[in-house]
Amino acid sequence: MDLIGTILWPLKWVVELLLVAFHWLFSSLGMGYNDGLTWVLSIVGLVLVVRAALIPIFVRQIKSQRKMLEVAPQLKKIQDKYKGKKDQFSREAMSRETMAMYKKTGTNPLSSCLPLLLQMPIFFALFSVLNDAQRSTRGVGPLNQSLAESFGNATLFGNAPLHDTFASQWSLWTAGDPFNGTVMIIAATMVVLMTASQFITQLQIVSKNMSPETKASPMFKQQRIMLYLLPLVFAFSGVAFPLGVMFYWLTSNFWTMIQQFLVIRNMPTPGSEAAKAREERLARKGKLIATDGDIIVVEEPAKPVQRQQPVGKARAKKQNGPKK
Repeated sequence: MDLIGTILWPLKWVVELLLVAFHWLFSSLGMGYNDGLTWVLSIVGLVLVVRAALIPIFVRQIKSQRKMLEVAPQLKKIQDKYKGKKDQFSREAMSRETMAMYKKTGTNPLSSCLPLLLQMPIFFALFSVLNDAQRSTRGVGPLNQSLAESFGNATLFGNAPLHDTFASQWSLWTAGDPFNGTVMIIAATMVVLMTASQFITQLQIVSKNMSPETKASPMFKQQRIMLYLLPLVFAFSGVAFPLGVMFYWLTSNFWTMIQQFLVIRNMPTPGSEAAKAREERLARKGKLIATDGDIIVVEEPAKPVQRQQPVGKARAKKQNGPKK
């Protein structure tokens, strides 16, 4: 076993345990043991458990990003102090002052990458498990030979194997050989959904959750590039992945999109449009606390009262009826 295999072994064991556990659950509820839908729902359950387990790390990432925003002015002062100085002494002094500032404020610029770094080995482990299972190869743990063959032969809609890819069917089609149109339709639909969900997630960040200072910095230009680049990555790479892996990726994308929406709504970046919208919502509900401890309440403008039209005597008598 190589180094990567050794590192992924415990993760693959856990992935197999969750996958097999969900397959047992759905099979016990009456779903087909060898049905593709049973295995797809097992993959979805696996994603939900993994992403839920990463929520504390994600919250820590958000808090770290807030701290980085708070220390940004101090960091800029250090950079301005050594601006234009390229000698070794100045670079070492700048590095020492920067690290001292990070230590004093308890910030870490690498913490924002932690959730992504933790998810990548899990994704590789899942891809390895699914790739082996789709070839009917048993796993390293609970995914035995029988379950691996069940997964490897599982199909959606009766003729779309979970181990198949859009690229393989495209090659058959262009060569004039018999191809599986159902696989191509499912895969194409999932690529569109994956691309759209990734674009919406990035758009939420760029349009609502950036402060004016960030939008004026070079970082904003990078975010704008990522807004269009990442969906293209999903579009081009998705066609080469098996349907089983694509279901994992799509579910993870939807989780990220919903999670990002909730974070922007409830924990927006200070000074951003989302933060202003949140303050307005809290103020209308009387829950916005000022820095001096006072509660800020924004009164809703009174609705204009509809002016009652004057009624003539003859019409008034007709409405009130004849006097008794």
